[in-house]
Amino acid sequence: MSELHEMEMRAVYAETLNELIEANPAVMCVEADLAKASGTNPRVSEKHPDNFVDVGVSEANMICVGAGLATEGKVPFCATFSCFASRRVYDQITISVAYANNNVKIVGTAPGITQGPNGGTHMCFQDLAIMRAMPNMHVYSPADVYELRAMMNHMAGQHQPTYMQLIRPKVSQLFDENITFTPGKAVRITEGSDVTLISTGYMTRFAKQAGETLAAQGVSVDLLHCPSVKPMDEEAVIASARKTGCVVTLETQNIIGGLGSAVCEILSEHCPVQVKRLGVPDEFGEVASENYLFEKHKFGPSHVAEACQTLVAAKA
Repeated sequence: MSELHEMEMRAVYAETLNELIEANPAVMCVEADLAKASGTNPRVSEKHPDNFVDVGVSEANMICVGAGLATEGKVPFCATFSCFASRRVYDQITISVAYANNNVKIVGTAPGITQGPNGGTHMCFQDLAIMRAMPNMHVYSPADVYELRAMMNHMAGQHQPTYMQLIRPKVSQLFDENITFTPGKAVRITEGSDVTLISTGYMTRFAKQAGETLAAQGVSVDLLHCPSVKPMDEEAVIASARKTGCVVTLETQNIIGGLGSAVCEILSEHCPVQVKRLGVPDEFGEVASENYLFEKHKFGPSHVAEACQTLVAAKA
């Protein structure tokens, strides 16, 4: 595979699937008419046609096909837009995947505001929330291509119903080929003592930018990247909050039910401190650019830095 950081996330998703299939022919790629959007057509469909299934525009059927494959010992990766992979098929996932504890990997592409051109109907701000509430379900969100590859390698080797968010375009590099992925473990990007900043998925690049801005202003940020939203790294979250005394969370999701809520649930029981959740307020999406939505909902890098400064000042 060529230099990963030069590739789109969906291209790395597809090429990693090819590698997984070659290592284990039980791995399957299952699509619902969006294989080009998720990067697997033609990359996987032409290279491994016997391991590729496209059920057409029938997402509920995709999940049931995946569950059936899993009962036969296959390892299906079922991908579609996050709005379809979570909201539209929630009952099928509940019964056929999670309740049955079937080894299905569900991939929700283009989560959050990355669906801007497609508008509110396709903009899913609650997939982390509703999947996090599902018993037996692990919930992941990688920050870059290297973490995506490590995450998929882990997923393929574990019997575990899993939901993974997938940003489709190229994103800036945060890690390298040595990055590892462990469920329930956070990655400390920077160590600090003034404020804790917790992010997940591709939003971590914006959290890092905010941290650099704050460092130049003399504010020390303890930045935790949480690729595993469920299970969460409770130990790291609690330890950081105790050290800094205030927390800001960042996600491209509704602030109700996602990463911010997970952090608040942990801290309310173990280390009550002031928490500011940054993300989409309790609203539906709209047709707009990412930059416009960052500004509207106030969770771009400058807003993150401002929120951190406000909490630090409140401690004085």
